Amino acid sequence: MHSRIPRVAQPAPDAGRRRFVTSTLALGAAGALGLWRLPGAAASARGPQTLTGADFDLAIAPSPVNLTGRARTAITVNGSLPAPILRWREGDTVTLRVANRLRDAMTSIHWHGLLLPANMDGVPGLSFEGIHPGETWQYRFKVRQSGTYWYHSHSLFQEQAGLYGAIIIDPAHDRPLPYRFDREHVVLLSDWTDMEPAALFRRLKKYAEYDNYYKPTVGDFIRDARRDGLAATLRDRKAWGEMRMTPTDISDVNGHTYTYLMNGQAPDSNWTGLFKPGEKVLLRFINGSAMTYFDIRIPGLKMTVVAADGQPVHPVSVDEFRIAVAETYDVIVEPSGQDAYTIFAQDMGRTGHARGTLATHVGLDAPVPANDPRPLLTMDDMGHGGHDMSSMKGMEGSCGASMKGMEGGCGAHMGHGGHGSSTAMQSHPASEQGNPLIDMQTMTPAPRLDDPGIGLRDNGRRVLTYADLRSAFDDPDGREPSREIELHLTGHMEKFAWSFDGQKFMDAEPLRLNYGERMRIVLVNDTMMTHPIHLHGLWSDVEDEDGNFMVRKHTVDMPPGTRRSYRVRADALGRWAYHCHLLYHMEAGMMREVRVEESA
Repeated sequence: MHSRIPRVAQPAPDAGRRRFVTSTLALGAAGALGLWRLPGAAASARGPQTLTGADFDLAIAPSPVNLTGRARTAITVNGSLPAPILRWREGDTVTLRVANRLRDAMTSIHWHGLLLPANMDGVPGLSFEGIHPGETWQYRFKVRQSGTYWYHSHSLFQEQAGLYGAIIIDPAHDRPLPYRFDREHVVLLSDWTDMEPAALFRRLKKYAEYDNYYKPTVGDFIRDARRDGLAATLRDRKAWGEMRMTPTDISDVNGHTYTYLMNGQAPDSNWTGLFKPGEKVLLRFINGSAMTYFDIRIPGLKMTVVAADGQPVHPVSVDEFRIAVAETYDVIVEPSGQDAYTIFAQDMGRTGHARGTLATHVGLDAPVPANDPRPLLTMDDMGHGGHDMSSMKGMEGSCGASMKGMEGGCGAHMGHGGHGSSTAMQSHPASEQGNPLIDMQTMTPAPRLDDPGIGLRDNGRRVLTYADLRSAFDDPDGREPSREIELHLTGHMEKFAWSFDGQKFMDAEPLRLNYGERMRIVLVNDTMMTHPIHLHGLWSDVEDEDGNFMVRKHTVDMPPGTRRSYRVRADALGRWAYHCHLLYHMEAGMMREVRVEESA
């Protein structure tokens, strides 16, 4: 086995972008050649072990698993799915030797949300070349933060196949946490498919609506016509038809394809975390899924949110919270009065759930709630505010943009009413005009920071919103941004094409930041889907509607029809990935390169 010491020098820009695409294509070919069926050591059946210290040896290899009653092959770290929990100490320098024991595929590990040198970030084609089969790559960096984070492959679809795990970083000895607890558990949520991930991606490209089992029927039309009137129902159906979408398009892949896991365990396996009555229990929730948003509650227990994306926040007591893909939340619960409580995590579309149990001893369980009723999207959710689209046609001139190829004209892409809506008309970049990879635009987006989201409004429970999150510290930078970059999240549902500003990763120029500058990124979601946006290497300091610092995060959730902003301090030189963390959206093009460079 060869050992490769990482180089500090970065690859040439064009060569790096070619390597990124070349490596992903090679991985796709490896899947087609049967990578997922290779024999290997059995994956752990009891969940991941915890590795502590500052020196680690990690081996990436295929391992047989059986999560659904059918034998399949996962890509694991040290034979474990999820990968081992890595426990570090803030201020330490960690060394991680990662061996690639896959036969035909390169691999990588990205340390999600961690501040580190660009050449340690683990993105093939940007920060390094990737780890070749039979080789070992050494990551080495100083740990500059504490909290709950996670790690995963950044090589095509390996994350979907099982290559993900938790990172817990204890604070430096002289900096205690602002909250107390007696016991803790990691709760890592994920989605598993028995399909080869490359085959699932191909299916999405060919027929993106495959998992949408709940399209409106004739019976639904008759019911709605009786309730709302024939004219209103016809207008509603026409509006959805012009967007080539249905109100049940909540997620691209759901429980009809996925089995939802909690710490690697299917719902029937009932992962169990122990407690003693009277204890304060810290639960470290991590959404390590490829494509799934989860709504989490523990019936009978209040949850006090104390950290978001690893950073402490002012405590918020809730009954339920939504966790976007790649986000982490730490909550404290105080179980008493019964011996078992169900941890219930249903997917956003209500097609399935992950579940586990908090119990006084192994073998106990508690009632598992039924999934909530399936939510239906409205024009308001899409950023259209229920406008009569047919009456809006012919308004192309007032939008200042050609809407050729976009059904319904400019008016079909207008408006949001409610949830803190704005009356200002949204402009769009020239790259969106007449673009065949865009099927929708929003014209009056709003932050909607106080909106719990589709399926969670007025459900009788206290649900966390972004407006509830306040970092337990002041703005660490304090400067006003010197400039602003606006990016639009764009896509086409039928073509399963995703991008920023209508430009896929390979067609877009990098975003260039000057080292040390404080700047603002504004995101506008022009699509019909929710996107979790992750900027590598730099913090995203989310602002409220008045531009005030609100909460520090590494992943920012962007529901449809929203416009949200955050400040970034460009304090890390190098080339960084910036992308939607829905795995198949990123692979379909919703990714950019960010370069932090010394000023000329």
